[in-house]
Amino acid sequence: MAVCIIAMIIFSSCFCYKHYCKSISSRRRYNRDLEQDEAFIPVGESLKDLIDQSQSSGSGSGLPLLVQRTIAKQIQMVRQVGKGRYGEVWMGKWRGEKVAVKVFFTTEEASWFRETEIYQTVLMRHENILGFIAADIKGTGSWTQLYLITDYHENGSLYDFLKCATLDTRALLKLAYSAACGLCHLHTEIYGTQGKPAIAHRDLKSKNILIKKNGSCCIADLGLAVKFNSDTNEVDVPLNTRVGTKRYMAPEVLDESLNKNHFQPYIMADIYSFGLIIWEMARRCITGGIVEEYQLPYYNMVPSDPSYEDMREVVCVKRLRPIVSNRWNSDECLRAVLKLMSECWAHNPASRLTALRIKKTLAKMVESQDVKI
Repeated sequence: MAVCIIAMIIFSSCFCYKHYCKSISSRRRYNRDLEQDEAFIPVGESLKDLIDQSQSSGSGSGLPLLVQRTIAKQIQMVRQVGKGRYGEVWMGKWRGEKVAVKVFFTTEEASWFRETEIYQTVLMRHENILGFIAADIKGTGSWTQLYLITDYHENGSLYDFLKCATLDTRALLKLAYSAACGLCHLHTEIYGTQGKPAIAHRDLKSKNILIKKNGSCCIADLGLAVKFNSDTNEVDVPLNTRVGTKRYMAPEVLDESLNKNHFQPYIMADIYSFGLIIWEMARRCITGGIVEEYQLPYYNMVPSDPSYEDMREVVCVKRLRPIVSNRWNSDECLRAVLKLMSECWAHNPASRLTALRIKKTLAKMVESQDVKI
């Protein structure tokens, strides 16, 4: 009996030792794999180089996942630059290059997943849509961080920019035209084997548009976006409890008359929001030495954090729109911009302009003012 017990102890010890050696070996191999992953990107390769290579490779859907994970692992977080209901935004560095790192709360996983999915849509990359670099999940079972890594724009959002900067007519047109180009690309379906679905943003506002160094805009925050593929006639709405920003919601969203089974209504709701953003820009345009202070749309009609009922009363029942200064009518450029925004925020969605029409109208104005885009 004692011999059997001793034999069992020896067997168990051998088994445990063998298992321990195997786990050590696996860990070493895993660490080696990580080192190989991190050495996967040659020294001297910039983010632009990597993205250009991925674009020319023909996939059109962003960097390979292994490269994305490698970049995410190598980023150094420098400082927090923003915070929202979804999480935080940090300025980070990858091999000396500045990047923006959006860190989502774990409760916002659906937003992270959707935004990552949209950014990696084929042919999504455009100069007026925030440049996507990588996405990754970091942490253990009890602690998780959801990372979305994009280009970094030190001027911040359009909201931040307009609060402290004034515009001349050329700067106004550059901002408006570039934002319209980004929206038009989102809304447009590109046909073919390497095609792109039409996409509606669903949360357009000045805080979700960023200002590039050259004074143009790029559209960001695609966590609520809806996709449409005409081949299947399917409207792909994210499984997300988050809703858009009430202040910028179209009348049909506020009164719940929007037909969620069709894609076009989502597009038209974006156009309404875009009209409000143009209004924000136009207020900060100096003409005749006069300019209005920065304000959010409906600032004098609803509280700072309006309820659905507040917005419904103003936008749907009273059918009011943001107040326009008399000076706009005495300036040729602002008069044309006023006409444009009025056709964007029309109560009837069918009466609103398309993003393509907005883009073409602004392109003519840009040309007439000799604006360098």
